[in-house]
Amino acid sequence: MPVLALFIDLITKAPEYYFSIIIAVVISIVLHELGHGVAAIWQGDDTPKVTGHMTWNPMVHMGGFSLFLLVMAGIAFGQMPVTPSRFRSRYGNAMVAAAGPVTNLLLALIGLTIFGLWVKYGSLGPEGVPTAGQRFFWLFGMINLVLCVFNMLPIPPLDGSTVLADFSPPFRRVMRNPDNQPFFMGAFLLVFFFAGWIF
Repeated sequence: MPVLALFIDLITKAPEYYFSIIIAVVISIVLHELGHGVAAIWQGDDTPKVTGHMTWNPMVHMGGFSLFLLVMAGIAFGQMPVTPSRFRSRYGNAMVAAAGPVTNLLLALIGLTIFGLWVKYGSLGPEGVPTAGQRFFWLFGMINLVLCVFNMLPIPPLDGSTVLADFSPPFRRVMRNPDNQPFFMGAFLLVFFFAGWIF
């Protein structure tokens, strides 16, 4: 598997970069899921609290399998249980779904702003190369930018499909049609694989 080989290769050739990716992705996914949780609670659904998902613990949000995939291949995912029937707004589904990518977008702006200010007003490493700390914030910002764009794709079970379905009844019917599930699953796996490879 090319993604697996490329990612594991980082352990020996660029361990600092490898562990920066692990840390940045874990933080980003945990905050992404907490964004969903906060929005769901704001919409009147206490499922995130009841199920114990309003926590910083990555094992709760990602689980062992996702963390294993992250360490081995740089691919990961998370989840936040919600009960849409409890949302008080007509577009509660869209708001809760969009909260995760919006969180990633804000984190991207924070990370890249810190990187830019640090490079401009701080000191660079030898030969003008950014320091490890500066590179981490650049990487953190770019990871969150990728997560925001990736999760807003209108492919189930990504957040973008829920947002679009909430505003487009025709798409909602297509998405809920069992005959279309194999197509959506194939599209998701294809995008998921190449997103990891590109990243």
